[in-house]
Amino acid sequence: MRVNCVGAVIIDGAGRILLVRRGHAPGAGLWSVPGGRVEPGETDAAAVEREVLEETGLRVAAGALAGTVERPGPGGVTYVIRDYLASVTGGETVAGDDAAAVRWCSRRDLARLPLVAGLAEVLEEWKVWP
Repeated sequence: MRVNCVGAVIIDGAGRILLVRRGHAPGAGLWSVPGGRVEPGETDAAAVEREVLEETGLRVAAGALAGTVERPGPGGVTYVIRDYLASVTGGETVAGDDAAAVRWCSRRDLARLPLVAGLAEVLEEWKVWP
């Protein structure tokens, strides 16, 4: 079974990326971009904006597709994750929903954090850093 998911690649004016520490499986305790499942009838853009608000307290505008990855999940599920560039339009940064923590990270920070598998590599491949 394939499950459609989205993620948000949000880079601030200082060149830092917004990451959340996952509070639940899959990836509990690991850092990733905010995101989650696309609900039935929901557009990718609406899902990006909803997930970021739920997990970080920030309102965003979804932009262009950064890239797509597929990741295995429990019970033979395959998560098809479409990550979009997004920009902050308002709100206050606070961990919520299934995010245990939220923070802005430099490239150097990424090297020191336990990231979900493949995150650093796809961010480099997609050339999302300014």
